[in-house]
Amino acid sequence: MEFRAREHVPLLTAVCSTVALALVFGAATQSIPTTYVPHPGDAVLAAIPHLNAAFSLTAIGTIALGWRAIRRGNVARHRALMGTSLLLFAAFLTGYLWRLTLVGTTTFPGPEVYYRYVYLPVLAVHMLLAIVCIPLLFYALLLAATRPVAEVYETRHRTVGRVAAPLWLISFAMGVGVYAMLHHVF
Repeated sequence: MEFRAREHVPLLTAVCSTVALALVFGAATQSIPTTYVPHPGDAVLAAIPHLNAAFSLTAIGTIALGWRAIRRGNVARHRALMGTSLLLFAAFLTGYLWRLTLVGTTTFPGPEVYYRYVYLPVLAVHMLLAIVCIPLLFYALLLAATRPVAEVYETRHRTVGRVAAPLWLISFAMGVGVYAMLHHVF
């Protein structure tokens, strides 16, 4: 019996989401042994947050343009832009996990009042949206990747995409806000 991905999109979504979230939580809790992670040097580790901010800002643009393209009926442009958004997210996540595993979290450098009433709420919402987005993105991606364009319209891709895209945009934007507070504002 042959395994057909298009018939198992919910299962594949669950597996991919579980693996992705396990990697994030493993890195955040310093549970991934650093002996398995190559050390790129201090200059590269120091550059990762700045590169990730650039990836995030670019992804905000590609997601917004992809959303606009599909609203105008341009499927090819939508697919290209959302694929680019996914690659930017993968690059972001790779850098984030690499640095988080080797360095750990960044300490908030600002005053306690900003930490408690601005930084932590923004960070919490950003993290919650990022966690919620993972399965939504995998589901929408797998639906689109396992079917010809004409069949995608018969799936829940559009419905899930209408939820996932704005949440993804907000999550990226809040992530850029967290970056700004950690590296430029304070």
